[in-house]
Amino acid sequence: MKPIYQIKEYGSFVCNKDVPGCVSLPERTFSQLEEFILTNQSKDVDALELMGLSARRGVGKIITAKNYVGIITMKDGTTIEILPKIYSEIDNDETGARTKKLLIDMLKTLRDSPYKTLQTSNVNIEKMNVFEIFIKMFIDEMYFIVKRGLKCNYETIEENANFFKGKMKFSQQVRYNIAHKERNYVEYGAFTTNRPENRLLKATLQYLYKHSTSSKNRNDIKVLLNSFGEVEASIDYKSDFSKYIPDRNMKDYTTALLWSRVFLMGKSFTSFAGSEVAVALLFPMETLFESYIAALLKKELTPKGYTVSAQDRKYHLFDEPDKKFLMKPDIVITRKSDGCIFVMDTKWKVLSDSKANYGTSQADMYQMYAYQKKYSSENVTLLYPKTENVSKDDIEFSSDDGVVVRVRFIDLFNINKFQELI
Repeated sequence: MKPIYQIKEYGSFVCNKDVPGCVSLPERTFSQLEEFILTNQSKDVDALELMGLSARRGVGKIITAKNYVGIITMKDGTTIEILPKIYSEIDNDETGARTKKLLIDMLKTLRDSPYKTLQTSNVNIEKMNVFEIFIKMFIDEMYFIVKRGLKCNYETIEENANFFKGKMKFSQQVRYNIAHKERNYVEYGAFTTNRPENRLLKATLQYLYKHSTSSKNRNDIKVLLNSFGEVEASIDYKSDFSKYIPDRNMKDYTTALLWSRVFLMGKSFTSFAGSEVAVALLFPMETLFESYIAALLKKELTPKGYTVSAQDRKYHLFDEPDKKFLMKPDIVITRKSDGCIFVMDTKWKVLSDSKANYGTSQADMYQMYAYQKKYSSENVTLLYPKTENVSKDDIEFSSDDGVVVRVRFIDLFNINKFQELI
């Protein structure tokens, strides 16, 4: 079984060295990872956000994880797993199992993604890396489809056959069968499972069989492939995805095809490339944190008479002569009984007592000030992950015109006080 190297955000890899606080990678794997980072520098993703490259005297090159979490699987099967860095007063999570479960819970809150169906009750999280957990979830979807039967449709088939069926193609008959009276060049319709959606699913199964390192997942994939004997694996993913039309008849396929997009086309958030990288599914923690907190607030507050809106687009900063500079606070909460408004922004950043203003950004403060003025909100709040580096639980900044910006901290392993945030 190929090795799995795990670090958390802001953790570092070194090359073939025993350095306290760092994970040592073999030279080949370190070089592959370095090449992956450099390849993606010219893309939309800022390589400095993805991973940092530096050097230290006596140590050599160092690769440091930054704001993205997920998995990178090399073509030789080696897997690099990057988990969120979570501080909690009640759980240090040395095995990483609880952090993996939290990551999956965060992924489940993302819109228009297959992660909503993720279940971990029947998965050994400690022994499976995130990629294998994803594969297991896709396999579960595939078993559901296969048990209900693969969808069929009519396919136009044109072939030179020993039988007559459908209609004769006379020009081809003359061209190919002038000396073969026993053959018929025909065109006919066949009710078949060889449709674009099934071709994509078969291609995904073959792809995952090649890249999975779990014997259980590989065995399940082999069993599932037996149901795709009449189906040709897709070789043009983009074209076959364009032919898929979601409707009531294809409802069972929705989640499985979302997974196919993830695996076949790298649709996690951003497409990553690398000559030695087989799979790269990486997610910005800023987005995951925002989505997760918004989902939890909606679940907690909606039954209590509040509405919760994520990425609200109600106001622009300026209205004349045209509406300019759209304002998009992460979370807007409205109390139905009196219309009272509360505005929140989430920030995946570690604050510290040792930094000026605890490390809060001046731009963020300007933004929160503008939100309070535009929304006439009861209060505005910046939400950060819990950290041991700040001694206070609540921080407030006040101005003489009545604006108060609150800073609050969330313990992601012990969330039970959402009512106190408003």
